[in-house]
Amino acid sequence: MHFLDQAKIFVRSGAGGPGAVSFRREKFIEYGGPDGGNGGKGGDIIFEAIPGLNTLIDFRYTQHFRAPRGAGGSGSNRTGAGGDDLIIRVPIGTQVLSEDQEEVLADFTVPGERVVFLRGGDGGRGNATYKTSTNRAPRQHGTGWPSQEMYVWLRLKLLADAGLVGLPNAGKSTFINAVTNAQAKVGAYPFTTVRPQLGVVSRYNREFVIADIPGLIEGAADGAGIGDRFLGHIERCKVLLHLVDATEDNPVDNYRIVRGELEAYGAGLVDKPQVIGLNKVDALDPADVKKLITKLKRASKAEVLPLSGASGDGIDAVLDRLIEAIGPAETVAKREDGSDEPAEWSPV
Repeated sequence: MHFLDQAKIFVRSGAGGPGAVSFRREKFIEYGGPDGGNGGKGGDIIFEAIPGLNTLIDFRYTQHFRAPRGAGGSGSNRTGAGGDDLIIRVPIGTQVLSEDQEEVLADFTVPGERVVFLRGGDGGRGNATYKTSTNRAPRQHGTGWPSQEMYVWLRLKLLADAGLVGLPNAGKSTFINAVTNAQAKVGAYPFTTVRPQLGVVSRYNREFVIADIPGLIEGAADGAGIGDRFLGHIERCKVLLHLVDATEDNPVDNYRIVRGELEAYGAGLVDKPQVIGLNKVDALDPADVKKLITKLKRASKAEVLPLSGASGDGIDAVLDRLIEAIGPAETVAKREDGSDEPAEWSPV
């Protein structure tokens, strides 16, 4: 399945149906009077977050969503049928943004969460509702309230407890393959990871989700390499695992490059709890590893854990630190009002 984390779509709710102009005419019934029914309500546009999806690829091929309008009223005071609501299913972690991408209109973080995004128009009044003591045979009727429409952007931010960051070939894919069943691509060349990967770690009868994003290089905030667009997928992470390649010429400078790109991106990434892992230590002498750890501790002012994603050395200690930073497992979130009805949002 192709990965897509941004899509622009058009949404429009249904307009209300027109009211009817009708008069009761039955044999042997005198002075029948008006009996035109009201129009039906138009369908709502509803967004729903569902589990099992991690891409917006469906919105590349379907970009216009229009709910049906309400049916017109008819005689005998019959109200027209309402238009069916149109439910747009999106992955958990999807944000709905305004057309200029400046405002977040909805944010879906809970499975099954539903939001009435655009409300359908109410039906128009039939002529029976216009009858008064001085207007016994009205012929006016309501045409129905208009629909609401707008262009919006969908932006997916994957939900993970821990995020992997580092330069290309720092061993992030090897690490996530070692601790999960993600089966990320591994290769001896930069940018083997071209899209975010999610994996589930099981440890101490507990599970947490870890996300691997494409490697960062110097200037990523300005578009170098793949750029920093995938950093949005770790904005919601509780902790970052920063992997540094011990076999590179200057691991300390490499650490500073990634930290600089996180700071340039913003969104509070540089302030998140961080676990630093010196990777590929199995390729170096123990004495050299100790020297690198000392230098990296001095530069980062944090604990540095040696590990090897290929051999498995030190992985347990890293996972323990991640679990400590993530904190106790959370219960499933519930709606504040305790109801199962979708929340309602209005652009007006």
